[in-house]
Amino acid sequence: MSQDIRVKKGLNIKLKGQAALTTAASYRSDFYAIKPTDFYGITPKLAVKAGDEVAVGDVVFFSKGDDRIKFTSPVSGIIKEIKRGAKRKVLAIVIEAKSEDEAKDFGAANPLDLDREAVLDKILESGTFAYVKQRPYDVIANPSDTPKAIFVSSFDTAPLAPDYAYALKGKEKAFQAGINALTKLTEGVVNLAVNSTEATFFDKIENANILNVYGKHPAGNVGTQIAEVSPINQGDRVWTVSPLGVAIIGELFLTGKYNPTKLVALAGSRVNNSGYFELKPGQNLQKLIADNVNAEGARIISGNVLTGTKIEAEDYLGFYDSSITVIPEGNESRFFGWLPFVGSSSIHSASKTSWSWLNPNKEYDLNTSLNGEERALVVTGEMEKVVALDVFPMQLLKACIANDIEKMENLGIYEVAPEDFALVDYTNTSKLEAQEIIRQGLDLMIKEVG
Repeated sequence: MSQDIRVKKGLNIKLKGQAALTTAASYRSDFYAIKPTDFYGITPKLAVKAGDEVAVGDVVFFSKGDDRIKFTSPVSGIIKEIKRGAKRKVLAIVIEAKSEDEAKDFGAANPLDLDREAVLDKILESGTFAYVKQRPYDVIANPSDTPKAIFVSSFDTAPLAPDYAYALKGKEKAFQAGINALTKLTEGVVNLAVNSTEATFFDKIENANILNVYGKHPAGNVGTQIAEVSPINQGDRVWTVSPLGVAIIGELFLTGKYNPTKLVALAGSRVNNSGYFELKPGQNLQKLIADNVNAEGARIISGNVLTGTKIEAEDYLGFYDSSITVIPEGNESRFFGWLPFVGSSSIHSASKTSWSWLNPNKEYDLNTSLNGEERALVVTGEMEKVVALDVFPMQLLKACIANDIEKMENLGIYEVAPEDFALVDYTNTSKLEAQEIIRQGLDLMIKEVG
């Protein structure tokens, strides 16, 4: 069974430095860190202390709100340090890795032969439930809920995004097993979105409703696909899982082991040796960056350029991130940059104030400059061109700023996540942080509505 979706709104941003489809030798770091801040809305309760020994799959901490939601070690080693911030907030659990990994055995099983509770229990015990997120609110799902559907997007249309078909080469059986497991968790169907312009193994996956998606970014965003197939109203729950997360869950059932190793794309114009690298979530990136990146005057991002997190060269890979992007830092001013068309041959614009609209396939070496300061939210119509959801983006942002819950509900707050407004951050002339505003609005809804 398949369904076609055509996304008419959006914007493609072509940047230099796409990751080459090559797999480099795997890196193993001396230190790994599990950061509770990667798991939005989770208050951690530690299960280990400094000096404890852990194997892959051992519980490091669990959610204070629901002790069934566990977060497990990606590597074998010794707990080196518990890093804390203000008010003793846990910022990271640092693990000094051993030379080889030993993995806890959760038992192999065919998910199609198990009932829902057995499948859910195995996913919870192994810590792989952290890969299951929910809409509304874009947080880790509540295992007590039964979602009306589950969505997986097998492709990403963001600038310099990884090619998931390449990243999962050799893990096709694990991905299928992951889909089989997810079918047990929903009363509806598992929807798998595929890129309609490129044939991959995702087209042949069984036990999923295939969504053939056409269009510009954010066509690859799972929120865009949900809005077309199964819009979210108050009280609805829809779960989402990344394609790499699906394969990790599938490998758990095939082997009985939690193996979070994944191919991560290293991309961007400041990368000397782009490609895919075998990494684990929380892995220290210092050696990888030093060997492959020209980091001077550059911004290193864990994730993509629209939604990723700025990090330093000695930081750690984010739990959910499947790419590391390095672009120039925007610390230089453009002479007469306030004049339209000045230096326009090297500028990408969503409007016609540069020549980029005449050459849509040109790749640009963009930096992080905002090209202006924050100003009044008065220009109408520009946000609607890049937000692919059936909402009024400017009005929703204003309702979030005003903390007006009733208006937020009426304007579609249940359907959105910060990533759905990433292009607003890029294109809007007000220079407001739309993703941050939406996140604050969602936090208010969690607190007041639940």
